[in-house]
Amino acid sequence: MTIGLISDTHGKIPDDVLKHLEDCGEVWHAGDLGTLEIFDQVKILDVPFKAVYGNIDDSEMRVRTPLNLEWNVDGLNVFMTHIGGYPGKYTGRVSKILKSTKPDLYICGHSHICKVIRDKELGTLHMNPGACGHIGFHSIRTILKFEILEGKIENLRAIELGRRGHMQV
Repeated sequence: MTIGLISDTHGKIPDDVLKHLEDCGEVWHAGDLGTLEIFDQVKILDVPFKAVYGNIDDSEMRVRTPLNLEWNVDGLNVFMTHIGGYPGKYTGRVSKILKSTKPDLYICGHSHICKVIRDKELGTLHMNPGACGHIGFHSIRTILKFEILEGKIENLRAIELGRRGHMQV
């Protein structure tokens, strides 16, 4: 199954992002959705959608999405939250969760920086898809796509979507 991993849409998923997600079996959003309209935008893809709320998301969004998500997909244990840091620089909250649950894949957003790093100590792969929206301090918009086959991550690719700029409505 192909996974489209996005984060930091801040209110709108740009059309070029939706185009890249068309072949995905699931879409995961690592927080800072921005508006409930994001759910409608993903609905047109007709695929399962998992999301956590981020620091810009309001109380309505926080009712609809959790702070943390933990699940298993095809034998791969996944933990996703918005703010959590990366190997060697975890927040205290996330460090405790990772040490107790030891997921195969840990996902967060927030930094607007695309990163994929192996935590050798925990045996966890960390992914941050960067920011795919036009709002924020990032220069280049990014997403991650990968496949999950029998509990293994295959064909991981970072997709650069061009420079952050003015959103076209």
